[in-house]
Amino acid sequence: MCTVTFILREVGYYLAMNRDEQLARIAGVPPQRRFVSRSTVLCPSEPGGGTWISLNDARASFALINWYSVPGRVKGEGVSRGEVVRRASACCAPGEAEEGLSGLPLNLINPFRLIGVFRDGCEIVEWKWDLKNFVRQRHPWKPQQWISSGYDEPMARAARNLAFQRAQREDSAGTVEWLRRLHRSHHPKCGPFSTCMHRADAATVSYTEISVTQNEATMGYRSGQPCVSSRDVIHETTVAATPVDNHSQF
Repeated sequence: MCTVTFILREVGYYLAMNRDEQLARIAGVPPQRRFVSRSTVLCPSEPGGGTWISLNDARASFALINWYSVPGRVKGEGVSRGEVVRRASACCAPGEAEEGLSGLPLNLINPFRLIGVFRDGCEIVEWKWDLKNFVRQRHPWKPQQWISSGYDEPMARAARNLAFQRAQREDSAGTVEWLRRLHRSHHPKCGPFSTCMHRADAATVSYTEISVTQNEATMGYRSGQPCVSSRDVIHETTVAATPVDNHSQF
């Protein structure tokens, strides 16, 4: 249950993500700086360490959404999908990411879609796992969205895509203010299909915003429903767009 939006900048991009979860689930931890395989990585995290979105010092981002329209699920105890982004987070190119992902125990992971955005090559690559096949799909370097919903994925995708297309006709389309308005939008009405999602048992629980230019990369994070906390200042952290020497695993 998430919405991921990619928007072009003159020399970079924005990547925004609404994370939708059960209200009973433990809140995520705001972004922290980590050192992975000689790279600096920024990411929020689950209390157990997994994450749903990341940014590294090569200006590459990764975002994961659950693939609810695939009906199957892993039998027995599985591996958290939060491990997928962790495995890819330090990678700076699609080939490197694919090599890292190849070591995942996919037979123990439920269906997912992983979006990788690589500034240096102006590439967007999506990896899809449906319990049988792990495939790669390339996307054009242009504004687009990825949507998931455990309530009714086709309906959520249709409603949010319509809101996205409608918003792109606005004069301010592509600005960071416009992006934030989109992610707190209730169009066509507040409920399970709106971008800022509301249900009795689940809702949008956080908003993450990645901003990448030629020389820097920033991750902003706001906990809570975007429509409620829209006037709050997003907590921002910046990672230099150059590698570092020290390293550790997480």
